[in-house]
Amino acid sequence: MAREPCTICELFQSAVEEADRAAAFRRDDGSVALTWAQYATAVRAAANGLTAAGLEHGDTMACWLTNRVEFHIADAAAVHLGAVGFSIYSTYTVEQAAHVIADAGCRILVTESAFLERAVAVRDRADSPLDTIVVVDGEMPGTIGWDELLVTEAPEGLDFQARWQAVGPYDLATLIYTSGTTGPPKGVELTHANIIAQLAALRRRLDYPLGARVVSYLPMAHIAERINTHYLAMAIRADVTPVSDARTVSEHLQRVRPHFFFSPPRTWEKLRTAALARLGEDAGNGAKVSDETRSAVREQLGFDQLRTAVVGAAPCPVQVIEFWRNLGIELVEVYGLSECSGVATLAGNAAPPTGGVGRPLDGVEVRLGDSDEVLIRGPVVMRGYRNRPDATADAIDPEGWLHTGDVGVIDRDGNLRIVDRIKELIINAAGKNMSPANIEAQLRSGSPLIGQAVAIGDGRPYNMALITIDAQASRALTAAGELMDREPESVERDPAVVAEVQAGVDRANKALSRVEQIKRFVILGEDWEPGGDELTPTMKLKRRAIHAKYAAQIEAIYRC
Repeated sequence: MAREPCTICELFQSAVEEADRAAAFRRDDGSVALTWAQYATAVRAAANGLTAAGLEHGDTMACWLTNRVEFHIADAAAVHLGAVGFSIYSTYTVEQAAHVIADAGCRILVTESAFLERAVAVRDRADSPLDTIVVVDGEMPGTIGWDELLVTEAPEGLDFQARWQAVGPYDLATLIYTSGTTGPPKGVELTHANIIAQLAALRRRLDYPLGARVVSYLPMAHIAERINTHYLAMAIRADVTPVSDARTVSEHLQRVRPHFFFSPPRTWEKLRTAALARLGEDAGNGAKVSDETRSAVREQLGFDQLRTAVVGAAPCPVQVIEFWRNLGIELVEVYGLSECSGVATLAGNAAPPTGGVGRPLDGVEVRLGDSDEVLIRGPVVMRGYRNRPDATADAIDPEGWLHTGDVGVIDRDGNLRIVDRIKELIINAAGKNMSPANIEAQLRSGSPLIGQAVAIGDGRPYNMALITIDAQASRALTAAGELMDREPESVERDPAVVAEVQAGVDRANKALSRVEQIKRFVILGEDWEPGGDELTPTMKLKRRAIHAKYAAQIEAIYRC
């Protein structure tokens, strides 16, 4: 194509023309699952079947799937028909899935056997618009099998090429349902133009080699994964390995040896723990490590061919970024949200990490509004919230500025630093404003044993924290003989656990101002799962729910 693609359909077709026989997806054993040419053939076949099932331009189609090749085929097929594909988190209950399906007005769902019982329950609700379920890994009466979908003949009159060429840049491409930390999820409407602008801006700032090997392991309902390993894969003709179980990502990194890797801070922190096990704890405190040793550790982790390393979705402690840079990996921090297609600013990898999230991407404007709220404007900003004109008007002002709800500071060089969410600041009894996110990031970085941490101190004389134990780190320390072999529900009473958590809190406090420091903490003998009472599916803290659930433990601390 002579001009630059302006829709995802054009982007995909351009990739197929140029990549053709190159690998598009690989299986767990490293063998090629689909070439780009085979990917295109499957997309066209799926488009035939989806059209026969009634999917038309402007309709919505949901995917309730783990990370697997069928997602990419189904979503790309829907987009080529001018439809809107969106994803459902694997952790969603029937009620949560029913909410987003009804909000989207979705009639067709592509799912797998693990979620089929919940999917059928959603379909059978009296108020559900859902009437067609496609199952990619099995068959059940009343559903369509994946193989059946792919061999369905195109309905008479369907001109596939004309359909995708009729898709315009301002048509909707996807819905990203927000995590719902303060209420039911809202559907962020992103157009083809939004996504194309995001991809172009990212590629101008980061090194994404053509044909890059990529590991896809985060939920496709998350904007970061959708951009990085679905749409971006089309732009760079990537070689993608889908990983259905995110807990096994480290094993896949060692086999795939990716050129590009994105993760929230928690995964980088866990990988740092694995690296320190080989390097020794002194390396985490800035001790010099030989080039030969650094190279060997990168190879053991699967990062010996890594060219672009990105962290985002939550604040990343400076010491974590420094560690990876000292190991020879230029970890770059980004800031953004679903409402701006994923990324708005990016920290340059040449400067020392400062806790900031860098300068805006090309074409994106960032400024501070009332109460130092971060405002964003540009082609990456969403069209609006689905079926929520009131919420859209609250989020995007008449001048086109997206109000993020984040408090920020911009230095004289234009670099942004996020302080916290407007509604989540801790204001202690003395009136001091503090960022709980910053305190929590330092706590998690203080010890590999600390899984989740919640800083509490609003209206209080000092700060305390609720802390959970990281199950993986606990098992590793138990195997090494450093912890007693206890059941998870009693691990908080292990003296060695308490001592290590205290040491981690002490380390964190050294990086915090006196007023921010954690004076007391409670270790909780339970693990918090994404989508549970305490965490959203994207691992964000449900602060109100946490404060309510653990009110007794919190009050007991402050009564002492």
